[in-house]
Amino acid sequence: MEISPAVADIRPTPWTGRFDGAGDEHRRWWQAVAPHTPAVAAPGGTDAGSRAAVVVGFRSDEGVRRNKGRIGAAAAPEAIRQALGPLAFHLDRDVFDAGDVVVEDGSLEAGQERAGRVISELLDAGKLTVLLGGGHETAFASYLGVAGSEAVKSGKRLGVLNLDAHFDLRDDPVPSSGTPFLQMARAEAAAGRGLNYAVVGISEPNNTRTLFDTADRLGVKYLLDEDCSAAAVQDFVASFLDGVDLVYLTIDLDVLPASVAPGVSAPAAYGVPLHVINAVCKQLGASGKLLHLDVAELNPGFDIDSRTAKVAARLVNTLLG
Repeated sequence: MEISPAVADIRPTPWTGRFDGAGDEHRRWWQAVAPHTPAVAAPGGTDAGSRAAVVVGFRSDEGVRRNKGRIGAAAAPEAIRQALGPLAFHLDRDVFDAGDVVVEDGSLEAGQERAGRVISELLDAGKLTVLLGGGHETAFASYLGVAGSEAVKSGKRLGVLNLDAHFDLRDDPVPSSGTPFLQMARAEAAAGRGLNYAVVGISEPNNTRTLFDTADRLGVKYLLDEDCSAAAVQDFVASFLDGVDLVYLTIDLDVLPASVAPGVSAPAAYGVPLHVINAVCKQLGASGKLLHLDVAELNPGFDIDSRTAKVAARLVNTLLG
């Protein structure tokens, strides 16, 4: 029996932006992005620098609600697309939009599973996948997709790199935006593997001793926000990359200072400078090991002049460039 391809709940809509002309020399993201269909063929090459990228939205703030945060992240995928649309398109890869997975009526776990199936199929078709959250419950949807891909199931060493002020290792009875990496650790253990998890930007005052103890027990590698000089972060990421074959990168925008990223579920009092985070994105993009990425915790209702959405768009552009 032929199995139908996994598709998002809502099909993509046309992107918009400034029009300067129809030629390649005028091209912007909104003119370059095409709707993704299962018939879209994978291009030649298997490294991250030559693969077509596919954007998928994850409209969810159920995890933030469960974690007692300020909701609104479900509107983020559209806000990031709107910020990406007018950017000049300098990428040497095709980019497609596969639409959005929508979490409704509190059905977070089902939504994560649907998003995971979409991501797995796209990865197996040779694409570089970009999931636009959503709260950081987006990360477990990403994990389900990555762990279900043939690349990981074939035995390649996966590393999960989180740019975040929080460990998100809460041991709560109900999954939320605060639990995804503990969920990953347990899922990896059940599969007979260990979770190779590293975090850049941890805020010591915003993570309890229990969370630090959990991180230590799981062997999590991390840098505190106060220690995130450009050189220290570069060395940390280089060491992390040396021990893995593939990377799943997740960016919680609250890793950035509140002045740079005010429109997030939990604004950072300190944060890691944008130039340091952007340098990490360049480092990962150049590594050839990037399998999948997501961006989480944009809350457009609290954004100022779309400042945070524009930062998210800039980081996605850097990673795909």
